[in-house]
Amino acid sequence: MPLSMNREVFITCAVTGSGGTQDRSPHVPRSPKQIADSAIAAAKAGAAVVHCHVRDPETGAPSRKLEYYREVTDRIRDAEVDVVLNLTAGMGGDIVFGNTEAPFPLNAAATDMVGATERMAHIAECLPEICTLDCGTMNFAEADYVMTNTPGMLRAMGGMMTKLGVKPEIEAFDTGHLWFAKQLVQEGTLDGPALVQLCMGVPWGAPNDLNTFMAMVNAVPADWNWSAFSLGRDQMAYVAAAVLAGGNVRVGLEDNLWLGKGQLATNAQLVERAVTIIENMGARVVGPDAVRERLGLVKRAPVGVSA
Repeated sequence: MPLSMNREVFITCAVTGSGGTQDRSPHVPRSPKQIADSAIAAAKAGAAVVHCHVRDPETGAPSRKLEYYREVTDRIRDAEVDVVLNLTAGMGGDIVFGNTEAPFPLNAAATDMVGATERMAHIAECLPEICTLDCGTMNFAEADYVMTNTPGMLRAMGGMMTKLGVKPEIEAFDTGHLWFAKQLVQEGTLDGPALVQLCMGVPWGAPNDLNTFMAMVNAVPADWNWSAFSLGRDQMAYVAAAVLAGGNVRVGLEDNLWLGKGQLATNAQLVERAVTIIENMGARVVGPDAVRERLGLVKRAPVGVSA
């Protein structure tokens, strides 16, 4: 398949994530205010979309508390800069087994498994324009941790997203995830054309070599919109690769803490670096209104304000 460079690119900033990065950089936001402020700074730097998790403000541990999501949502919507809000729906599918000789009982302290309605509670409450749908189960980095998203769970959550009018961003960590995403659209659980995030280099999903990347790109239907990222020092290389292959880009502290060797980044700095790469390639960075038009999104009004 010949490459067709994207010349109208939108940037997603993944602001904080749920990984154990909270003590590795002072720039990783913890409180709802810090997360919202970092998202707003990223939007001012050129991000059209901000992808947000929430954390416990004291410990930095990942959280699913509705009040944290509500505060983040309200602060971003009340900001003086416009941006498309994308909330994670990936929390609540974590299984951590016991040791290899005694996998049961599960590690109860680390396992976080809840039903579809509870996993979607903050989406129904906050009604972001986009939310993520991790389209498969995967061994995820640590020895006994499985990110669990069964076909039944994905159908249930995807149906809820469609009913709520929230656009799913299909997070594909391997080719089989794209296969199932196409099935969800074919059977009508999700509306087409879909939106996909290609997640490269996440152990143990699709490795971040260019052959695998192009296999992922070529598996995305031609009328779908897609974006891509990789982790750590490869983050900016994948800005260029995604644009060259016809897609959009994601950067942010969820995936990479560094601007350069020995230099910890802020979200705004990572967005600024992505803007520079995209513009130096001869492409243009587009804003939230263009993203809404392209993806068919409906902007939500701040609380207490009529849409």
